[in-house]
Amino acid sequence: MQTEIKQVSGDFSVSAQITEADVHELASLGVKSLICNRPDGEAADQPNVSEIESAAVQAGMALAYLPVVSGNFSGADIADFLAAWQRLPKPTHAYCRTGTRSITLWSLAQLRQGRQPQELLATAGKLGYDLSSALGVTPTPTAHERPPGAAHYDILIVGAGAAGISVASSLLGRVRDLDIAIIDPAEVHYYQPGWTLVGAGIFKQCDTVKTTASLIPDGVHWIKAAVGGFDPEHNRVTLEDSRPVYYERLIVAPGIKLNWHGVEGLVETLGHNGVTSNYRFDLAPYTWKLVRNLRKGRAVFTQPPMPIKCAGAPQKALYLSADHWQRSGVLGNIDIAFFNAGEVLFGVKEYVPALNEYIKRYGANISFGHRLVKIDGDNRRAWFEKNTENGEKTLVETEFDMIHVCPPQCAPDFVRESALADEAGWVDVDQNTLRHKSFANIWGLGDAMNAPNAKTAAAARMQAPIVANNVLEDMSLVTGVAHYNGYGSCPLTVERGKIVLAEFGYGGKLLPSFPKWLINGQKPSRLAWILKEKILPPVYWKAMLKGKEWMVDPEHCKAGTSGG
Repeated sequence: MQTEIKQVSGDFSVSAQITEADVHELASLGVKSLICNRPDGEAADQPNVSEIESAAVQAGMALAYLPVVSGNFSGADIADFLAAWQRLPKPTHAYCRTGTRSITLWSLAQLRQGRQPQELLATAGKLGYDLSSALGVTPTPTAHERPPGAAHYDILIVGAGAAGISVASSLLGRVRDLDIAIIDPAEVHYYQPGWTLVGAGIFKQCDTVKTTASLIPDGVHWIKAAVGGFDPEHNRVTLEDSRPVYYERLIVAPGIKLNWHGVEGLVETLGHNGVTSNYRFDLAPYTWKLVRNLRKGRAVFTQPPMPIKCAGAPQKALYLSADHWQRSGVLGNIDIAFFNAGEVLFGVKEYVPALNEYIKRYGANISFGHRLVKIDGDNRRAWFEKNTENGEKTLVETEFDMIHVCPPQCAPDFVRESALADEAGWVDVDQNTLRHKSFANIWGLGDAMNAPNAKTAAAARMQAPIVANNVLEDMSLVTGVAHYNGYGSCPLTVERGKIVLAEFGYGGKLLPSFPKWLINGQKPSRLAWILKEKILPPVYWKAMLKGKEWMVDPEHCKAGTSGG
């Protein structure tokens, strides 16, 4: 099996996320039923529960879907788990992101059955899970003072993605003697900007992934667990097993959640029936398979309402697919449609003329104000909600032979439900200093915070040194507060070998990194393509994540006041 199975009792086991292949392996080992405790969309490589359920049905197994947010175990969650565990055929296997939620729910259910906490604690401990807080053996503290022996760090970072690792490296690049920890359960780290090129047959899937352990900076503690919740009043983060971790200063960079369930029928057909998305690691190769094999028919590309990460990615998939069909001599046989929930092709008007030329070249038809709401993969049909001129909503139906879907997106559940979130669920920061508006010892960066910038890796590259500087300024270790200008970059891959390099900041202000004679971002450029294909990946792995701040200098952004 690809996933380690941990045997809890004779008829119950737990594990981290399983794959479809794991389901058949579990069936061969005699497992009769599954319990999924992980909500869909927590990670970019996560198979949806519908995919696991399909494999389970094929293997003759039952499945119960009981998703819970990390660290939030309500009485109803425990009751539902107990009822499912009692009714499902045995042996039963439960899984979540790391297995912690599953064994915690099982243990809490066993408590209701009369089992002793110390016995359950010992069972979980032998399998590598510390449930002392969850089982009440070590009561969760409520006072401001942290209990003796509790984990505590000068700087705690939530998230080991591009933003989290970069800001840790930027901190250490300025001051080596810092007590820093990063919380993230993911064993692997992805270069997500590369997935567009995987979906076009240019990059290999393996080129976009490394182990998280190989990227955590030396000297930084890695807490390999999921966050359950925030308690900013007491400078405390709670892990999914209810353990508290205390901090003096907190940096929140957990990334974004892909809401696959936001489109009816999508999770049931994703990865099959011509339905794909470059927004998931395992599906980008399927995009290329569909593009490569399509010789005639209708190809549909979708874009949901903002905000989303890499707002240009939906149309990048269109351009590169159309370019392949043109080079293959079949473009005239393919009807290309782009359904965009927005009202413009791109949010910064200076780049639209060049993009429109490619839309015309490929003969693509654009429908603005159309939001994907439903897919029937078996019958190759999709429905879009459109606002009419009188303000009413109407459904528009279309057929497809392939459809590339960009899912609706939101902040992670544990952020949306916390005191750190604004009304829309994003980490509420000052857009200049990236300091939290309500809690002075908290900063946010990356896709989960609410500054009005493009959610791109390039934005995180700019934000990381600024947050590092401002955290250290708050600690009186550097002088001056750095300000973020909203910089983001979107290399729009309009054809294989050419890119329209969009670079801009707050309010759509153009912020080019290169002189026009070298790269004119408003025109397709071969040099920009070389930058995207050859230069940016090693810059990401070997510079950005290592604290080598390529083309970023917070010293140039400093202002005389904190703006916090």
